[in-house]
Amino acid sequence: MINRRHFSMAAGAAALGGFQLARAQSEAPIVLGQSAPFSGPAAQLGIQFYQGAKLYLDQYNALPGHRDVEIRFLDDGYEPDRTVANTQKLIAEDAFALFGYIGTPTSLAALPLAVKDRVPFVAPFTGAMALREPFHRNVFHLRASYNDETALIVKQLTNLGLKKIAVFYQNDAYGKAGLDGATLALAQLDLKPAALATVERNSVDVAAAVKTITAAKPDAVIQVSAYNSCAAFIREARKAGYGGTFYNVSFVGTQALADALGKDGAGVVVTQVVPSPYSPANAITREFSDVAKKSGGATKPNFSSMEGYLAAKVLTEGLRRAPGKLSRDGLIQGLESIDRQQFGGFEVSFSPKNHVASKFVELSMITGDGRIRT
Repeated sequence: MINRRHFSMAAGAAALGGFQLARAQSEAPIVLGQSAPFSGPAAQLGIQFYQGAKLYLDQYNALPGHRDVEIRFLDDGYEPDRTVANTQKLIAEDAFALFGYIGTPTSLAALPLAVKDRVPFVAPFTGAMALREPFHRNVFHLRASYNDETALIVKQLTNLGLKKIAVFYQNDAYGKAGLDGATLALAQLDLKPAALATVERNSVDVAAAVKTITAAKPDAVIQVSAYNSCAAFIREARKAGYGGTFYNVSFVGTQALADALGKDGAGVVVTQVVPSPYSPANAITREFSDVAKKSGGATKPNFSSMEGYLAAKVLTEGLRRAPGKLSRDGLIQGLESIDRQQFGGFEVSFSPKNHVASKFVELSMITGDGRIRT
């Protein structure tokens, strides 16, 4: 028999729980500020990452018992000056954290502002070492570095006996970060780049670069640029008679590159820093695909949207673990407490001294019909 005292306590607890749930749902959403390209030659990267992150957050926000999380995004066109203005605006408007910035030059432009105001800067879509060293307590990386990616490329090529390797890179902080990684990996094998050539950011003027690199007759070309310029380089190099292979780092945006190349994409290799969104062997892929289908199919599974989905999933886990009343410092502590946690087979490890979640890198290849195989 339930006596009156026990019933009253149970009823009070239920009422309190209901009050807390209502309060959580009625509070203003937690705002993540994102500056990314939603127009211009790199737009697909910003669009796809945002779509993946929003896909997860829509699912998260449908669950009871916590404050909703939303992304407030601003278009920077992949131009650092616009990123600075966007970041100032987002911080001034009290964005709780900065999230999912796309690109090295743009993320580097925002970094001093985030550090100055101690705003968490989570999951920038870049592998540049300049964002990782020196260490900043408010900066968290989901992905492996460009050093990790280029090391795998050089290892793969040299294991195949291909040692004459050229580098085509974007003439900015992103391209130079990839060049540094490639040069370091080659130097460890007593090798040097066979040729170097650049393209300007947001440009497809690759004629001079094609002439320089094809003249060196390299076995392979490592590309560190955006998808439009990489596609233009591949197409023009092949027209010029080059028969070697092309290797890209993940920032290129694999689906965007495949779409830009069409049948000319056959055999192009891209490194990946998140699990394949096309392989049902991965639990995170099955989850991602299922949620995407249930949402009506507006978000297409690809590596960039997968990264956005994972980034949002990891950030909300940090919110869940945040101690006490929610604060920026609490989010930092929450993220730092994630240690060797599996997110559908993708392992994430942070600590107070390590803010790089993963060293995961694998190779994928574009096929002649535009699919991506890992």
